[in-house]
Amino acid sequence: MKIQKFGGTSVGTPQRMKEVCSLITQEKGNIIVLSAMSGTTNSLVEIADYFKKGNPEAASGVINQLRSKYAQHIEDLYSSGEWKQRTLSFLDEEFTLLHSFASVSFSDTVEKTIVAQGEIISTNMVTNYLAEQGVKVKLLPALSYMRLSENGEPDLPYIKEHLSELLQANPADLYITQGFIARNAIGEIDNLLRGGSDYTACLIGAGLKAEEIQIWTDIDGMHNNDPRVVEKTEAVRQLNFEEAAELAYFGAKILHPTCIQPARYAGVPVKLLNTMNPKAPGTVINNDMMPNKIKAVAAKDNITAIKIVSSRMLLATGFLSKVFEIFEIHKTSIDMITTSEVGVSLSIDNKSQLTQIIEELKKYGTVEVDEDMCIICIVGDLRWGNIGFESRVSEAMANIPVRMISYGGSNHNISFLVREQDKKNALIALSAKLFN
Repeated sequence: MKIQKFGGTSVGTPQRMKEVCSLITQEKGNIIVLSAMSGTTNSLVEIADYFKKGNPEAASGVINQLRSKYAQHIEDLYSSGEWKQRTLSFLDEEFTLLHSFASVSFSDTVEKTIVAQGEIISTNMVTNYLAEQGVKVKLLPALSYMRLSENGEPDLPYIKEHLSELLQANPADLYITQGFIARNAIGEIDNLLRGGSDYTACLIGAGLKAEEIQIWTDIDGMHNNDPRVVEKTEAVRQLNFEEAAELAYFGAKILHPTCIQPARYAGVPVKLLNTMNPKAPGTVINNDMMPNKIKAVAAKDNITAIKIVSSRMLLATGFLSKVFEIFEIHKTSIDMITTSEVGVSLSIDNKSQLTQIIEELKKYGTVEVDEDMCIICIVGDLRWGNIGFESRVSEAMANIPVRMISYGGSNHNISFLVREQDKKNALIALSAKLFN
């Protein structure tokens, strides 16, 4: 059994839905996780916001616009009158439900219930279309098995038990289920905040010990450099879970580290595939480590560097904890960090609290700030015993002014902080030295 997840753009139009159905019917026994049709969740969030502000008339207007949009989708998707009518009747119930929230007290549960309807609608539409095509398909409602524990984390034993029961009670050639939505520990509708539908797919795959979890997007896997900056980049065909986690921070088209943790611990490989090019091999993420190989280079802009120099830091205990506490109070994460006997340099990617942070830091030393910086990350097997990798990377960066270097915090990452204006030259130089 494979778990196949398709996002909102993959089911964003009737034609895209048909293309996805053509893909998923090539094998039997798989579970398909679907997101809401692209644009639907935004509309549902807007509807919930109008109800929250006590403006049911405006909410009703958005509901009716969404209803008209789906009515056209129904016309384009189905060919038989029977399945067209079944789906229209289902949508009537859905939009009646949305209108009904005008007469109830607004709450977080109401908001999450409204937003959850996007996945419920898309999965019912696809299930009905497949049934119209003669496919033996079953819809497995995520709200019947996807549950969060009291601490808000997925309850994997519960998920495994109840999903297994559903599969045994509903034999079929293909299964459809919703991503993103779940119930909390007291049975109210909730959602998976991190990773959404990707998280759903990984939880299902881990719970059922699936052969593979496939995440279908509109890109051809992960590349060894940014193709917008560096010519002749190549797709990376395999990443270790830890390498993937390093790249995720840099905005690589890759899964959130938290959402693939269940797959990592269960030993289930995750494959990134391209809906626009289904025959492409994609990128596999698993627990295998390819020794002595650098896999990819990534970059992140809009970084701010902060340096605090203080003679009080010399041989002092508690200095760093005081510095870190300031960032914690202002809810600002630290990315890179380097230290000396009398100073510490660090970087952040969120400047919203920068002025307050600087004022607090000035109590402990002299503060310097450099904005418009960029972190460049080299990912691969970079264990300290692998002689020569550091020198190759350093040679590539020989002509680039470097503000900070981070090495040794991970076996898979060397990071450089440079000016944004030097990013392109740095990426080109690294690509030439490491991959050509």
